Amino acid sequence: MWWSTFSFSVARVFVNSYQIRMSHKLAANLTTMFKEHSSLLARYKAAKDAGFKYVECAFPYGESLESIQQARTAAGVEQVLINAWPGDMKNGEIGLAALPNKVKEFREKLETSVEYAKALNCKRMHVMAGLKPGFQDEAMEEVFIENIRYAAERLSKDGIVAVIEPINNRLSIPKYFLTDIHKAVEYIKKIDHPNLKLQFDFFHIQIMDGNLTGNLKKYLPYIGHIQIAQVPDRGEPSDGEIDFKYIFKLLKEVGYDGYIGLEYNPRGKTEDGLKWIQDYGLTL
Repeated sequence: MWWSTFSFSVARVFVNSYQIRMSHKLAANLTTMFKEHSSLLARYKAAKDAGFKYVECAFPYGESLESIQQARTAAGVEQVLINAWPGDMKNGEIGLAALPNKVKEFREKLETSVEYAKALNCKRMHVMAGLKPGFQDEAMEEVFIENIRYAAERLSKDGIVAVIEPINNRLSIPKYFLTDIHKAVEYIKKIDHPNLKLQFDFFHIQIMDGNLTGNLKKYLPYIGHIQIAQVPDRGEPSDGEIDFKYIFKLLKEVGYDGYIGLEYNPRGKTEDGLKWIQDYGLTL
């Protein structure tokens, strides 16, 4: 009997330790999640109430520095990522780093982005490239490399990691400049700055390149942030093309211990859709 009790205790410890090993730092994306709340400010509290410790968002610039700082502080969550200033989104801009006619604005507005990151105590910034219409690829590439080099150095002064992300141009952003993960890593190698990393988004990479296991293992040393969403509907990481149960296991196996941004569009009410976390044996 003592042996059975001992064996059960050991098994329970093993199961508990396995669950701990399977934990991940999941960050709610406040741009795509909790849309039941109309303001970004309210979504901080909603994320906290749902159990999240970490959050990210795309563009916090519609809120004042003071109000967004207060909302995050009151919620007691950690901001792990914001995007740099996107340009004039109402007129179709979504990123400035590769635009030859926006170099001055890019560098000026980077200071605004830094101020928001500091107010949120955020240590990562996705610097978006922008769209290709009206510009030659060669000219954009030259400007992109120089601007990203500048951003990596500038952000390093405030302890903020610069990340670049290949985004699919098939479903999400047609004519986006940076769509190829291999090209993104080429740029990182060429710029060769310790403060520049890759944002690895399983949704975009599956659509553009696939080979998720191979790409993750190959480019792991360059990865500074990960995001997930299901393909093709960009919904919760449940039913769809990508086996996320396998992906979460893989991330542990390769030793990734960074944040995982949930940049998905809930298929219904955000809180109802969080059931997948428990189904996959994960915890917030």
